[in-house]
Amino acid sequence: MNFKELIERRNELVETMDGIFKNAEVEKRALNEEENTKYDEIMQEIRDIDSTMKKAEEARNLDTVIAKETKADDTEERAFIDFIRSEKRELAAGDNGAIIPQSIADRIIENVRNIAPVFELATKYNAKGNLIFPVYDESENAVTTAYAQEFTALNSKSGKFTSIKLGGHLAGALVKISKSLINNAEFDLLSYVVAKMSESIARFLEAELLNGEGGEDKMTGVLNDTNTPVVEAAAASAVSADDLVKLQVEVPQVYQNSAVWIMSKNTLLAVRTLKDGENRYMLNEDISAPFGYSLLGKPVFISDNMPEIASKAKAVVYGDFSGIFVNVRPNVEIQVLSEKYADEHATGVVAWIEADSRVAEKQKLAVLKMA
Repeated sequence: MNFKELIERRNELVETMDGIFKNAEVEKRALNEEENTKYDEIMQEIRDIDSTMKKAEEARNLDTVIAKETKADDTEERAFIDFIRSEKRELAAGDNGAIIPQSIADRIIENVRNIAPVFELATKYNAKGNLIFPVYDESENAVTTAYAQEFTALNSKSGKFTSIKLGGHLAGALVKISKSLINNAEFDLLSYVVAKMSESIARFLEAELLNGEGGEDKMTGVLNDTNTPVVEAAAASAVSADDLVKLQVEVPQVYQNSAVWIMSKNTLLAVRTLKDGENRYMLNEDISAPFGYSLLGKPVFISDNMPEIASKAKAVVYGDFSGIFVNVRPNVEIQVLSEKYADEHATGVVAWIEADSRVAEKQKLAVLKMA
């Protein structure tokens, strides 16, 4: 609240009121109807200002009383830390160990989103069972419109529906914690565990979303998914400007707004020297882009999981990564391994996740494959 402005406003109102009476005095008359109405409005606003300032002064003299609330999340986190320190064993049991409280599981997954851009850009689900998605395919036979004549039958054509399934493949993230850190009451054990597990899960998910081999027991990555369109480069050992233009054009215009590039650091270095027909660099510094660079107007992300430029390697991915569907099943589970690493003076904490992925909307993505 700006008291200076309130005081200035009050002074303006007083001056306006004085002006009303001076005019009436000069003209030797009583206040007219309009002036009476104006007077009432001014007096009401002055009273409101005075009341506001008085109440604010009273509030300023009050002592602040803080009531500490015990939130459910705080209780869960305290129980989790006690569990690791072997002080209490009250967490719910699951098939693979104890279930991490939901608030902590949410923190881990939220950190994963911040660390792994591919996972953050993907379409995410949290379903316990299997997810079945219908996919409409017109690649071989599309619905067509054509001229016709009366009493002549139209040729019927249509695409076909297929489906993809997202289940859950089990994966574990192991964090080893020194006993010295565990016994240090001042050490933020929860943040350490959450950060380390998040980093490990993020690296795993990004690698699988790009390079997952698929099959019955593994996630399917965009580079190995048969649904992903492939553009072949002109050469085996170098990416050209024409290759990148062809790759970008492969994605329909309707999906270009959210499109990004994914490549390795060395591929980025190779692209850094590419120029267009007017000798202008194609890769530009862009402070508004997430990584600080834009290529053909779209942000560039670096991933250590992308293959390097080599014969037949899939070196660049472009498009809207919401075309990748990811299911991370809820109820992350944990095991505390107190004895296994005793000879290392450490305790192991394993987080178990179940996840699966597929390219569900193939028109949103395209891959550049070297010759």
